[in-house]
Amino acid sequence: MFSATDFFDLREFSHAAVFASDAPVWQALGALKSYMDGYDYPALDRGLLPDGRPLPETVIFHDGRWRLATDLTIEYGDTNKGGLAVFDGGRRLDGASVLMAGAVLVGEHFAFGRGVLVESQAMLKAPVICDDCSEIRQGAYLRGYCLAGKRCVLGHATEIKNSIFLNDVKAGHFAYLGDSILGNDCNLGAGTKFANLRFIGGNIVLRHERQLFDTGRRKLGAILGDGSQTGCNAVTSPGTIFGRECMLFPNTTAASGFHPDRKIIR
Repeated sequence: MFSATDFFDLREFSHAAVFASDAPVWQALGALKSYMDGYDYPALDRGLLPDGRPLPETVIFHDGRWRLATDLTIEYGDTNKGGLAVFDGGRRLDGASVLMAGAVLVGEHFAFGRGVLVESQAMLKAPVICDDCSEIRQGAYLRGYCLAGKRCVLGHATEIKNSIFLNDVKAGHFAYLGDSILGNDCNLGAGTKFANLRFIGGNIVLRHERQLFDTGRRKLGAILGDGSQTGCNAVTSPGTIFGRECMLFPNTTAASGFHPDRKIIR
């Protein structure tokens, strides 16, 4: 019970190894540090990517190397649909990722997939892994140990730490996501907040079917199964777990504990 496969289809997720098949799903948050610390990151070009300072110019990552975008043409199409395009003369640099001038990278460990866009004024603290056709928008604050799958949106004025996004997750606007896991095709309304720490301290304990499950975690935000979504200004209490295709209505607070598949909380 509470295994990752109860909540997620992992077949297309490049980082399924972070989930243990025989462990509760929240244990992936404890495994995230060792997984990301052991990942093979490309070397940074510190001449183009200063540590902790805004990028002075837009930079491209293509075929394993970094280069300035000065003499290149960039078309800022729909990133999630593969619409970000970089051209060198008439030749398209297939799979090139773009880090816009003004973005800030702190630390050494960053891995960007193909066709990723990092917008100006995003703040990224290592480690960060962001897979193909994902977008880190202006003003996003990634506080480290952020792992995002393909075609994700890490949105404007959204703060994320120690969290996992599977594929096609959209957290577009003004969210806080700490110690959380979002399944495939989850969508968060603007202003969604995942509280992750109890007022009275101690481990977060889940109650389900008259049983108590000690998560062993002092901090645990929300876990959303595939296809779940929240409305604008929705809030989850520490240790809230949604099954697949749940819906949290706008301006509503979800109680901690397990909410089964397709539950509507209003």
